[in-house]
Amino acid sequence: MAFLALVCSASFAASQGPALPPAVDAGIRALARTREFYGVAVSPNGHELAWVGGRSAELYLQALGPDGRRLGSARRVNGVLDATQPVWSPDSQVLAFLSKDPSGQTQIYRVAANGNDLVRVTHVHGDLASPAWSPSGRTLGFLFIPNAPRKPGPLAPMTPPSGVIASHPFEQRLATVSAKGGSVRLITPPHLYIYQFDWAPNGRGFAAIAHPGSGDNNWWVARLYAVDRATGAVHVLLRPTMQIAIPRYSPHGRQIAFIGGLMSDEGSTGGDIYLAPAGGGPARDITSGIRCTPTWFTWSGNHILFAAELDGQAAIYRLDPATGHSIRLWEGAESIHGGGWGFAFAASHDGAVTATIVQSFSRPPEVWAGPIGHWRQLTHVNRELHPAWGKAENLIWRDGKERVQGWLLFPRDFSPSGHYGLVVSVHGGPAAGNTSAWPRPFFNTSLLSTAGYFVLYPNPRGSFGQGEAFTRANVQDFGYGDLRDIEAGVRKVLATEPVDPKRVGITGWSYGGYMTMWALTHTHIFHAGVAGAGVADWLSYYGENDIDQWMIPYFGASVYADPAVYAKSSPMNYITRNHTPTLVLVGDRDGECPAPQSFEYWHALKTLGVPTQLVVYKDEGHYIWKPSDQRDILRRTLAWFAKYLPPSR
Repeated sequence: MAFLALVCSASFAASQGPALPPAVDAGIRALARTREFYGVAVSPNGHELAWVGGRSAELYLQALGPDGRRLGSARRVNGVLDATQPVWSPDSQVLAFLSKDPSGQTQIYRVAANGNDLVRVTHVHGDLASPAWSPSGRTLGFLFIPNAPRKPGPLAPMTPPSGVIASHPFEQRLATVSAKGGSVRLITPPHLYIYQFDWAPNGRGFAAIAHPGSGDNNWWVARLYAVDRATGAVHVLLRPTMQIAIPRYSPHGRQIAFIGGLMSDEGSTGGDIYLAPAGGGPARDITSGIRCTPTWFTWSGNHILFAAELDGQAAIYRLDPATGHSIRLWEGAESIHGGGWGFAFAASHDGAVTATIVQSFSRPPEVWAGPIGHWRQLTHVNRELHPAWGKAENLIWRDGKERVQGWLLFPRDFSPSGHYGLVVSVHGGPAAGNTSAWPRPFFNTSLLSTAGYFVLYPNPRGSFGQGEAFTRANVQDFGYGDLRDIEAGVRKVLATEPVDPKRVGITGWSYGGYMTMWALTHTHIFHAGVAGAGVADWLSYYGENDIDQWMIPYFGASVYADPAVYAKSSPMNYITRNHTPTLVLVGDRDGECPAPQSFEYWHALKTLGVPTQLVVYKDEGHYIWKPSDQRDILRRTLAWFAKYLPPSR
């Protein structure tokens, strides 16, 4: 009964949310007006560009000049909404993409480069993803879950448990269909969940990252497979000792490149670039020791172009796979995206023309195109938007021998003579990073700047941006070295900016929620906290979550084999040390950080007499999707800090 009483519906949570200052309300409304971009694709010959954007994810086509400049006006493809994942045919004449049919089912469509001849390619029921053209251009490969009961992936709301619990409720298979349309052929066996794939240059097979069993859970232990197109036969090419992503055949087909490293979330890709023989055999790290984190790459002739996170900024490199020598072609204090997680860009076959979605703390997202580092802005759909928050600075500090980077957002109306509060916003992951990007409605802590706070976005050890050794530096050490890095960042800000040390708070979602729970039991520098979807007890968490495979690389063994390593990093074992007002937020169907973890922490604080509140969002998973719930989280977070951590005086 207590649980049911705490589950807020979206309308109830929103209607009960506390009032906010007018400037913050205006900032929330401004963010809601941001027009997003969901994909960008450059044709192989570099003459055409496709992008998806706008409130209804409309599809646009744009002719390009040899230097990436736009030729004429962009053409919207009529009748296409909810488009995603545009991909050009090898001859640059046709674009394939995903879009919803009249029933709301996602299908593959294609359209000519001039915007004519829109054709629906598939007529299926289930979940489709990742369309890719065969080298001949006559066939499309894609990932398909027939009759999927829900959207796959651990970020989505989990199916409420009842009856016999299945270990892998659906199977994602590699499928093909004629580019002209027709029947779909399922290639891979049903027991093997395919995460990513690439066509072999001869069109006779595929490289795939896959694993038998649960799709939500087994990405962390997935292997590299070869798939025979004719027979569907599969065999393992590589059993890696790390997480792997983005398999890509070399142009001659004799090698397969991929990114391998310590990754905490499917889709949050980062590590080193490896080469493995296409026939099987050990992989070779060709970026070993590089002081950045490659997040995406593409072959360009015999070289590799890759995007990377570098000290919280974006960078693009050219890599010689034979020697491992790389050259930095561009670096910028912004984010570049291709439509998904992580830094990425789209490129012509020769790499001469590229396109990406550019954004930063000061600039809303727009599409840019041209040679690498010499892009021209092609869209201006967000020209009316301006930051509702203050300026951002890239900070570097030291924690002993460790070099740490982060972003500091100033109060919007900053005055050197002021006396301000500071909130630390810890990113999720931990294998991820805070970067300079236009804020999003979900858990948007930049509006704390609008309310008059400094906001520190640290990238402590375990984060992307300084190479794989730095990302691995929190293995078997959750909450210790990473918290020291964060505390050192707070001391850096206190020493250089007009911040009241008695008005410092901390917040975060996912790993950031865990670090909030942990920090409040291990240091007294924070005077208020907001923990979103955190982890209170790693021992109980191991048996509650849907993705326990991610934990082995970080803790070194299962909780059953080595409970002590989990116990030493569990906030619940130190809960009596927390005397700090703490707001706890979570989705009721969160499979990554299940709601019972938030209940444990809140229940303990309530029992100990610490000011606390728990808000559970109905029918939400690890990511909060409903706009009303996103707004409610913002309002409650800002109001909590305003009550216990006044922003300025």
